[in-house]
Amino acid sequence: MTPRWWAVLTLGVLAAALLVAALLLIPWQRPPAPRADQVAALATLPQDRVDRAREFRSTLRPATWGGLALGLVVALVLGLTPLGARLVELSGRPFGGHWVAQALLGGFAVVLLADLLTLPIGAWRHTVLVRYGLSTQGWGGWVADLLRSWAVGAVIGGVVLLGFYALTRFAPRWWWAFGAAGAATLVALLSFVVPVLVEPVFNRFTPMADGPLRTELMRLAERDGVPVREVLVADASRRTRAVNAYVSGLGPTRRIVVYDTLLKEATPEEVTSVVAHELGHARDDDVLIGTLLGALGAAAAVVALYLLGSWPALLRAAGAQDIGEPRAIALVLAVVTVAGLLSSPAQAFVSRRVEARADAHALALTGDPATFESMQARLSTVNLGDPDPPRWEYLYGATHPSTVERMAAARAYARGER
Repeated sequence: MTPRWWAVLTLGVLAAALLVAALLLIPWQRPPAPRADQVAALATLPQDRVDRAREFRSTLRPATWGGLALGLVVALVLGLTPLGARLVELSGRPFGGHWVAQALLGGFAVVLLADLLTLPIGAWRHTVLVRYGLSTQGWGGWVADLLRSWAVGAVIGGVVLLGFYALTRFAPRWWWAFGAAGAATLVALLSFVVPVLVEPVFNRFTPMADGPLRTELMRLAERDGVPVREVLVADASRRTRAVNAYVSGLGPTRRIVVYDTLLKEATPEEVTSVVAHELGHARDDDVLIGTLLGALGAAAAVVALYLLGSWPALLRAAGAQDIGEPRAIALVLAVVTVAGLLSSPAQAFVSRRVEARADAHALALTGDPATFESMQARLSTVNLGDPDPPRWEYLYGATHPSTVERMAAARAYARGER
């Protein structure tokens, strides 16, 4: 068989493996939270807080959806016209058009231009967050975070670009096979590296002081069979008033991380409830499952990109001769952008199922549905979340069940409906 037919076969195997893994590992069958309980839960929330949260979300909505739309337009203009290819070519010209210069400098130029064109939307979003008191950052801190994210993206992106175009150059017929393996390996590697190397770039972490709360959290993890290395406090308050906690890392790097804002806003029992939810993710190996699904998806995406790259009309529009040459970087970016937007509802649906399972785990672990419900109400109030968002918005991008769904799940648990 030709490399193309091998690629078709490989894509079919990867798609089947992804489907089987998803069917076996994702908790598809979760009992829905009774709507009557959702309505009753909504009625218990202070109306002025609900109104303010909905006003905030309504004000933020144009920036959110406008950013998605503008990002798509920019990606399509750069990728489906010769503009992106020309930019890559100009970036590599001072170095004689060498492929390394085109891949690295051209890739950085395309991504930086797209980021700069969408930057006003991000700035607008920041002004909304500040106006409603959710962000505690001034413009200096906001710019610093932006530069940090660009630096991290440049390092990871540089490795990806250099590796990808090295493969396309030295294995022009079979780069898709090596690239698929490399993409899967990179996804797995980042699962281990990000908590250890990337998170400290954006936050400072300090060990939680010895006391009843730390003792309770460590005891909770031990009782749940989830060994954790440490309980850390993140200095989230220097950029936000939002509250949160999470369990980060895998194996020897696993630790419980609690926002300092959560310690300020919530009772110790509510903090324990949030951590119990996060322990549920660790207990059910959600990070490993996500890594597996992400690795299979990344490998399949590389093979699909190879097959899509044989479409002559697409290459002509992009001003490139082959999807594996640096001049096609903008085209690859456009394909990835479109694929991301189209797959968002499915990814959000899967995420909601996983989060609902972690909620059920927290309820079973603590046996305290009243505190779980009060904590969900607090999260929604402090984080200015719409407790019962518009259905279309919820279905497209909500990664967690709504606040009223989570409160209703607690009420159903209290009645013995599990």
